[in-house]
Amino acid sequence: MKLLSTIVALLLCLNVMAQGTEPDKSPLDVAYSPNNFPQSKINGKNTSKPNARVLYSRPQLKGRNIFGNEVAFGEIWRLGANEATEIELFKSSLFGGKKLAKGRYSMFCIPNATSWTIIINKDLDGWGAFNYNQANDVIRVAVPTKAEEVPAEYFTMYFDASNNLVIKWDSVSVSIPIKFNAI
Repeated sequence: MKLLSTIVALLLCLNVMAQGTEPDKSPLDVAYSPNNFPQSKINGKNTSKPNARVLYSRPQLKGRNIFGNEVAFGEIWRLGANEATEIELFKSSLFGGKKLAKGRYSMFCIPNATSWTIIINKDLDGWGAFNYNQANDVIRVAVPTKAEEVPAEYFTMYFDASNNLVIKWDSVSVSIPIKFNAI
């Protein structure tokens, strides 16, 4: 019996080790505002908190036609892959022209060919958009899409020099204007 228990324990350990050998196909990434915040913090040039941080997963294009196919027009989308994308605001802001208090929120999107509706929601720690609850929306912001000449292979989110939150994938991008400490 002791030998059987030892063999089972060994097999369980090998199974746990094997699960960590494959890289995630949609790795987690972080975007900061200001976009050079981590480097300035490490170099001792910044002792304050960032304006905002976005946590998201980065699926790949892999030759697929994404918008209107893999990601359906007019339907809720998690903005990336895996867990629902989350934004943490360390300062109150005008997010796409609408007041948004500092705090941590999930982000969703309803994409269409010419515009996207960006949704800020109170639900946290969700997987995808499977449990999305519209009753918990804080704000919704409509932003126009822009055609990109060079397709983005990886789903990408970043803050530009003006603190706009830029979202790119395939040959589409959107830009959400954000003004911090504006309310």
